[in-house]
Amino acid sequence: MLLASISIPLCAAAVAVICAALCAAVLGALLKSGLAWRLATDVPNERSLHERPTPRVGGWGMIPVAVAAILLLAPSLWLMVLGAVFLAAVSQIDDRRGLPARVRFAAHFVAVLALIVVYPASIPWWFLAGLAFLMLWLINLYNFMDGSDGLAGGMALFGFGAYAVAALFGPIPMRELAWAGAAVAGTACGFLLFNFHPAKIFLGDAGSIPTGFLAGAMGYWGWRAGAWPIWFPALVFSPFIADASVTLIRRLLRGEKFWQAHREHYYQRMIRLGTGHAATALVWYLVMFAGIIVAFWALSLSTALQWGIVAGWAVALLLMGAAIDVRWRSFQSLTRQS
Repeated sequence: MLLASISIPLCAAAVAVICAALCAAVLGALLKSGLAWRLATDVPNERSLHERPTPRVGGWGMIPVAVAAILLLAPSLWLMVLGAVFLAAVSQIDDRRGLPARVRFAAHFVAVLALIVVYPASIPWWFLAGLAFLMLWLINLYNFMDGSDGLAGGMALFGFGAYAVAALFGPIPMRELAWAGAAVAGTACGFLLFNFHPAKIFLGDAGSIPTGFLAGAMGYWGWRAGAWPIWFPALVFSPFIADASVTLIRRLLRGEKFWQAHREHYYQRMIRLGTGHAATALVWYLVMFAGIIVAFWALSLSTALQWGIVAGWAVALLLMGAAIDVRWRSFQSLTRQS
């Protein structure tokens, strides 16, 4: 019994390591052959944080490897895989030729709708609609975070790694969900070898969009099956959800088009304040790791205490954002004076 309990986490770790190696091999081959530049290249503009054209081919390594691993080890999650492949295909077209926002959002909606229709939860329709909206938001959130070295990859490594651990050691162990989480976390690690500062590649829409979908879909699946409470996925990804949500609300209040690229996220402000890509990524990793520790700690507490901790962590994130805002306003004031 003890050997069996030890072998399962080791198997999950092995899945992650193998997926990391395969993803790194694919991306290394794309870069070495020069094919990465022909598939999709991000050309810097006035909103970019990087200065040199950079291939957007991270998805070509992460998604095929993760999809193959999930189909092999977690076949019950086939619909998730189908949604990820569909979004990767649509997003690759967007990377190469550009698609209208309404077409992109329609594809996101179809993938999420299929998931909740085929696997509905026994909750009121309005609550299910709210969860669908949150999944749609997580899809686009990943795309927002793909502009800084190491950020989107680190978010996937920590977030899906937390899914894998929770699925293995939660009140209802779910091996297939754990394998799936470990697979995506592993591919994120392989991607990070090329994406951490100085970044040689970015995810691109073909990587960020399906990865965001998998984050929401696995979170929904785990909650629906009883592996974790409804708040767990949100708390795991909370630093990035808070950043993107606050930024979106501000842009909407100003009447701006929220889907257009910009440089107003907190991580973007940190880099522009001089923190740098590497240090900014490490700070976000630390905050995300702290949120994950808080999430696992809360799992052992009563429901009332769990929600109290979620609210407390949300306040802590808002205070962190406020501190960055203070520095940003001071920076702008000094810039205008000079």
